[in-house]
Amino acid sequence: MPEPDIDADVMVRVPADGAFVSVLRTTTAGLAARLDFTLDVVEDLRIAVGEACAMVLPVADAVGDLTAEYFLDHGSIRVVVSVPCAEPIRPDYDSFAWQVLQTLADRAEATQDAGRFAVTVSLTAEEHPAGA
Repeated sequence: MPEPDIDADVMVRVPADGAFVSVLRTTTAGLAARLDFTLDVVEDLRIAVGEACAMVLPVADAVGDLTAEYFLDHGSIRVVVSVPCAEPIRPDYDSFAWQVLQTLADRAEATQDAGRFAVTVSLTAEEHPAGA
């Protein structure tokens, strides 16, 4: 999860329901485009955020929210997707969603802290040349 003293540049909170994943995917694509990422990289990041949601939603508390925090920098973006969960979670590193994340993102990480399960996706434009 992000450092407690660093605020996200953008934060989106929606109900923890798969129907709202498209909101986060669209937000992600818009922010990555504003950072001048190539269309291929924007699509990779959009898919990666969808897979991060696929990892966290099944463990979300019944009444909770799905939160995406975006940390933006010139040529890079870090997205932390999280849900509240009361029980300790052991991430499924053999899942299809995790394999996709590992393929598309420069870095992917699953953590649990302060009653939230989070998956972080980081991507840097320079490491993904156009057409790659």
